[in-house]
Amino acid sequence: MSQDGNSAQDFLDLIKKSRRGKFKIYIGMSAGVGKTYRMLQEAHALLENGIDVKIGYIETHYRKETHALLEGLPIIPRRKLFYKGKELEELDVQAVLNLRPEVVIVDELAHTNIEGSKNEKRWQDVVEILDAGINVISAVNIQHIESLNEEVKEITNIEVKERVPDSVLSQADEVVNIDLTAEELINRLKAGKIYDTTKINAALNNFFKAESILQLRELALKEVASQVTRKVESEVTIHKSLKKEKFLACISSNEKTAKNVIRKTARLANYYNSQWYLLYVQVPSESSDKIALDKQRHLINNFKLATELGAEIIKVEDNKVAHAIMTQCEERNITTVCIGKPHLNLWKIILATDTFNTLLNKLSQENIDLVILS
Repeated sequence: MSQDGNSAQDFLDLIKKSRRGKFKIYIGMSAGVGKTYRMLQEAHALLENGIDVKIGYIETHYRKETHALLEGLPIIPRRKLFYKGKELEELDVQAVLNLRPEVVIVDELAHTNIEGSKNEKRWQDVVEILDAGINVISAVNIQHIESLNEEVKEITNIEVKERVPDSVLSQADEVVNIDLTAEELINRLKAGKIYDTTKINAALNNFFKAESILQLRELALKEVASQVTRKVESEVTIHKSLKKEKFLACISSNEKTAKNVIRKTARLANYYNSQWYLLYVQVPSESSDKIALDKQRHLINNFKLATELGAEIIKVEDNKVAHAIMTQCEERNITTVCIGKPHLNLWKIILATDTFNTLLNKLSQENIDLVILS
């Protein structure tokens, strides 16, 4: 009976997937590489080939060459809202659903919608449109991808607030990298093709430093490469004897270490197109009546982050952390366990314990990898 039920659900999921719109994302290393320009070019090409394509939301930033491409393209009027005494505009999701174009162009995937909108984020608007069977072409910069947040902050010294969960990118049928060399991008900036002339010097001294652009470019190339790998693995028949990776990220109530483990494990799972789990072992000293309120809040936020990045959350109570990890590995056929790098003194204590040695031996016997994330 349960097998029949699973089979029926699988078939239902297949039907829903076939009815869903196709999703194409343009990725760039920064603003100004030409993502919006390329989307508008594609819109013209689709229109010329008889495809019903419409502009749902586009942000040209008043760049002359880009703005000129809007000429001749059908545009869905934006929804107007009043916020803090100002009239602002957002993507009109309901208008898109009512008009049902074959393809809709929706720029700025990471955008946060104005308070009072149906969805908090534009990527949620896009998911709703896709679920309605409408094809979407969108764009995002590499710094807006959730699991890369810490890496981008290290490169640019800027924390990007608007972010897109990796799970949204994994839904894309096609991911295209819009690539420029650092020199080309800086020349575009100096020529006033990205920002107003009053902002050029500040940009050159901050986000648009040559060394930062090179590192962001590398991240963008890696991201698109991992998306291609995922597509190959999901669409090309893989020999059944190959072992499917499954990751288990183990966190404590330490907020910073936990967040790092979550993001890096998500990147690994994303690269291998693999399922992953987040395990928090609640020891007696961190029971609900003993754990500090700020630690509880951080834990909830980290569970939310992991869920957005595609993890399944596992929370167990056990006074033996290593035992809990081994149990989950056995029950879920885990191939790789990921933990944070402990403080040196704690690390010495852990290595000295029989419990941890038992864990290492067990992982070794079961051919399970242990990754210590810095």
